[in-house]
Amino acid sequence: MSDKPAEEPSSIPEIPDDVWEQFARDTEREIRASAPKEPSARAREVTERLKQNDSKAKGKGKKGKRQEPEGWRTGPAWQEMNGTARRRRRVWAVLGVPLAIAVVVVAMKPSLIPGDPFHKGDKSGPDAAAASPLAPETAAPTAAPSAVDPETPTLDRPFAGSPALNWADGTAGIVLPKARAVGAFSKDRVQLALKQTETFLVDANLAPKTLAGARPAAALAVLDPKQPDMVTRLNTSLSTPAKGHDPLLMFSRFDPQQVRLVGDVVKTRGRITFKEGKHSGVAIHADYTFVYPVVRTDGSTEVTRTIVRRVLDLELLDPAHYQVTSGRLSVANYDADFGNTACQVYDGYFHPDFPSAEPTGAAPTGPTTDPYDRSKDIDEGGAAETCGTVSRT
Repeated sequence: MSDKPAEEPSSIPEIPDDVWEQFARDTEREIRASAPKEPSARAREVTERLKQNDSKAKGKGKKGKRQEPEGWRTGPAWQEMNGTARRRRRVWAVLGVPLAIAVVVVAMKPSLIPGDPFHKGDKSGPDAAAASPLAPETAAPTAAPSAVDPETPTLDRPFAGSPALNWADGTAGIVLPKARAVGAFSKDRVQLALKQTETFLVDANLAPKTLAGARPAAALAVLDPKQPDMVTRLNTSLSTPAKGHDPLLMFSRFDPQQVRLVGDVVKTRGRITFKEGKHSGVAIHADYTFVYPVVRTDGSTEVTRTIVRRVLDLELLDPAHYQVTSGRLSVANYDADFGNTACQVYDGYFHPDFPSAEPTGAAPTGPTTDPYDRSKDIDEGGAAETCGTVSRT
């Protein structure tokens, strides 16, 4: 089954003349200034997919022969977790277009597109009908969210006109599946692993301190320090961000000196699934999109949004096959796509583009993509390490 977003109300509220005039002036100015660059989308696949070393070393078809884990850096079990990791990354810039309401505003700049990622949404007025949260996502959607009426996001209504308007607010969007015994682990231990996954997602993507640039201590505490280089790599990315170790690939962070979040709500949409992994372990898969409304800290009231999609694969490993730390999870893979952040800027923060300001970062060269489209795999529609354009924010 696929989750189809509820349709937005067909009626359009009456707009004051001064609002329309300001909207037209802003649009005309932006058309003359040409398309703004709103880079977004980064993706990285960084720790490795498990390879079956036992079958290669011992021969195919042999079963029932458990082996004690060897040295955690050299044994075949840990080599499975540390041998073929790749990192993918895509960054999109926003596509600027003339005022074309008939074209559904999908190509308009952030300030011309409404949204409500960080606000709980108005309980009355034009957003009232659309503010009802969608049912939790239980499978990949079959298509991108439908187009919505064009509106400019404001401090009071940062989600106006965004597909995220009726997404869940923050942690309410992270719904855990019902636990059951899997492989070598009991139902209770699987439930704990799912809760740990939730803790990681919340601290890495929703915690106010993390979003303001603080160290995501709770998220890091979930991970096994015995996994080769993983925690060390993440700590390095947080302390000394650079292209080779970018914290944004795992954590959402904004420079508090430049931007602040609008309201106290981040819109969230996604799902968590789990199954038996290799060697009787538990493989947990999380796929979530987070929508952040932000404003500059210079007194401006212009609101824009950054959209981040993350795919995270965690493993609860059987100590009979791996040397692990009790109560911790290992990272098998992580990918990310960013919508509306400067291309090729590696200082550890998202840098959203505002239509009234000159764009930062490199010029986009990649394809146009819809950051709200969850119907495709994260690596579809663009090559690794490219910078393209987003169709809407």
